[in-house]
Amino acid sequence: MDNRSGEHWITSVGIDIGTSTTKMIISRLRLARTSGALSLPRYDIVERELLYASPIYGTPLISADEIDAERIGELLAEDYARAGVRASELKSGAVIITGETATKANARQIVHLLAERAGDFVVAAAGPDLEGLLAGKGAGAEQRSRHTRGAVVNIDIGGGTANAAIFQRGRPAGTMTFHVGGRLIELDRRGTVTAVSRSLKPWLDANGFQLEPGQTASYGLLKQICTGMCQTLLEGLLCPMTQEPMKEDTIKLVLGRPLPVLPPVEEWMISGGVGRLMALPKPLTLEQTAVHGDIGPLLAHAMKECLEASGLRLIQAEETVRATVIGAGMQSTEISGATVHVDEKLLPIRNVPVVKLELAAEALDRPGLLEQPIDHAMVAASSLYERNDAASASIAVALPAQKYWSYAVLQRLSALLVEGYKRYFPESKVMAVICANDIAKALGQSLARHSGGRPDIICIDQITVEHGDYIDLGEPIGGMMIPVVVKTLAFHGGNRR
Repeated sequence: MDNRSGEHWITSVGIDIGTSTTKMIISRLRLARTSGALSLPRYDIVERELLYASPIYGTPLISADEIDAERIGELLAEDYARAGVRASELKSGAVIITGETATKANARQIVHLLAERAGDFVVAAAGPDLEGLLAGKGAGAEQRSRHTRGAVVNIDIGGGTANAAIFQRGRPAGTMTFHVGGRLIELDRRGTVTAVSRSLKPWLDANGFQLEPGQTASYGLLKQICTGMCQTLLEGLLCPMTQEPMKEDTIKLVLGRPLPVLPPVEEWMISGGVGRLMALPKPLTLEQTAVHGDIGPLLAHAMKECLEASGLRLIQAEETVRATVIGAGMQSTEISGATVHVDEKLLPIRNVPVVKLELAAEALDRPGLLEQPIDHAMVAASSLYERNDAASASIAVALPAQKYWSYAVLQRLSALLVEGYKRYFPESKVMAVICANDIAKALGQSLARHSGGRPDIICIDQITVEHGDYIDLGEPIGGMMIPVVVKTLAFHGGNRR
């Protein structure tokens, strides 16, 4: 590190293990000091340089329910060697297991094993909502929405699912997932169906499509199925905007809950493996369709045609197949101030995702306005992040910086935070709250009174984090100062300032 310039470079890796494919990105991130000379050091990413992008591998499986961890380790070791990078040189990164692969029996064990082998990584077995947000950021939809009047939708279509993420003015406006993917129907080059996903069967039956393994399907039938899937997906996204009721066959393709309402969408993007196939020539025969052993190429062009027929504005995603983990984690270490509320026995804790609470200025003058934004944050967090880790905090709630927090606001805030956390994360024994202002002692004591010891409370201050960051909280040093490692996922899109 150059202490005079206050900047340095770190090597970072991103690994995405998906339903159909596994891939890796290695980057160099330039960090520059953004805090003043008299403040505690804080570094932000100001430049990203791509060093290496791996081939796109088929995700290796031992069986239908288990990932081949040994083979994945071999592939990554080969990529490190090709890139000329030793695992010990990696200072940060992200390992994300996505799509139907995240449901495999050994998914969580693999993601942590890969992280432990090289550096202090952000690790996640991503559910569809989190996967959609990650892909939308990597594809450039989040950044582009900062410059458009309407919202921007990115639909990340892989082998097993299509994850839509909607961004408005740079913020997530909703996510929605569909049983639409290139490997839901597998076939050989003669058109013999080798597999049909259980998740697609209800929609096929509802639309009168008879398709079973061993059956020979015509090109026309497969095209009709792909077009129907794409039309149904688009209808499912347009219904929340028009407030029209969703059809029964559309509901059969929806994974989870439909969105209640969406803002008007100005631009549409397609990422994922299907997004990449959209740029290739359209398959005109069964043999061309089944080049990858599935309907992916035909589904890609059916989606392109449906978007054009609907008059929707399709723009090119910045990244397609590598959108989910296009960058990787950058870490910055900060020290929480002296006004903390924490039981040392709860520390250390690692890899806690951050959810930032959005509070309008008038909410601080009228505590009755706090309920809706807190409930909205908890609902969003519960759909994005896992809730079954009882020993640690499921999420960390970040409060924005404000000039003044009144006693009445802190009391109302405490009650609502504890109530919401218990409702949406009932198994979690620890609740973490991060304050930008020096209010952690008072707020922590109020949170503890309202929680009654379940969950335990960690409340720290003087830390700046953003929605989507991950944090580690270390053991106290020098009394009650808490070292906090902030892990920020770095996505494509030029310099991040």
